Amino acid sequence: MKKKKNTARVRSTVCICRVCNLRHNHSTMGFWWSKKENRKVETSNVSNCFLKNGSMFLQQLIADCNGISNPIRMFSSDQISKVNDHFDPNSSIVEDTDTYFTWYKGEIEGRPCAIKRYTERLYVEEEMAYNDIVLSARVSNHSGFLKLIGCCLQFPRPVLVFENLGYTVLNERGTVGYESEPLLPWNLRLKIAKEIAIAITYLHTAFSRIIIHRDIKATNVFLDKNGTAKLTDFFLAVSLTEGKSSLEDTVMGTAGYLDPNYCTTNVVTEYSDVFSFGVLMLVLLTGKQPYKPGYHDWKFLEYVKDLQERGEPVEFGGDSNDMKPVQMKMFLELALRCCEKNKENRPKMLLVAKEIKLIETGSFYCSEMPENGSMSHQQLIAADISTLS
Repeated sequence: MKKKKNTARVRSTVCICRVCNLRHNHSTMGFWWSKKENRKVETSNVSNCFLKNGSMFLQQLIADCNGISNPIRMFSSDQISKVNDHFDPNSSIVEDTDTYFTWYKGEIEGRPCAIKRYTERLYVEEEMAYNDIVLSARVSNHSGFLKLIGCCLQFPRPVLVFENLGYTVLNERGTVGYESEPLLPWNLRLKIAKEIAIAITYLHTAFSRIIIHRDIKATNVFLDKNGTAKLTDFFLAVSLTEGKSSLEDTVMGTAGYLDPNYCTTNVVTEYSDVFSFGVLMLVLLTGKQPYKPGYHDWKFLEYVKDLQERGEPVEFGGDSNDMKPVQMKMFLELALRCCEKNKENRPKMLLVAKEIKLIETGSFYCSEMPENGSMSHQQLIAADISTLS
């Protein structure tokens, strides 16, 4: 794939530098001309936040400037506050269960937007919030991710502004709305899995430095008004050193989705995303949560594997009239291969995406399916798939 020049990244960097200088000059003039002490303090605080945050953001941009990026806008704190009436709770879309951030809906210059505001709690690492901005900008041109419009650095923590296409958010059971709501139709659940698999494949293969998401889960999947799935949240994501396939780092992620190999070795690889995606597949298939707070004995994956080993059927979620037994069995077998304990036994995301595409299109029928319900590597390579989308 021919890589684009980095002019967009340069434009963003230059723009931020200019805005930093303008804001600094404005703050200096305000200090001399303002007659109200509280106004001076407020202006100074905003300026300090902006200059500190802008500096950190620039460092992150420079470190990551080798990739393809989307030029983004810089918004003022006044613009952001007016959008959602100073972060009125009534305008929130969803609050992260770990209280790292809250999503709000609003409009900027007549354009619907989704605003992501990070919490000001001290335990949130600022660098991770900037990482979210940088990587979100980098993948914005791909249909599998939210499109980042811009950000604001005038708050104690960064605020991100995304395009809003009438998004709804998946809940812990892989559906929308309340937990008690019925599951989405099977064909839509299968489509969601395919689109998220393609998005993860893009992270793993499109850049010279592999991007590992590290927090693939149902609540990080948005659906637009057309039912197209978008993967969100690069707060915990890491870009590996060019030429490297792993990174030793503190274990981070969400309970129920974490790769056991990563948990025991502190080494994260692209196969950690494969494992998390396998759990997401099981959530979409069954409508069951992978982790229940307060129920420490609930081991979703072990429960499913145990049923398989004993030859007992796994209960597929959804309406009885919406059952596709052959597709669902193949989907289940693929999910379990993604969740193999040893990472060496898991498929790469490219093959996972191809296999889901084959399941969706019905390219493999029951008579062609191996006894274990899975397709061989040779079958996948030979499959006539001109595109994954």
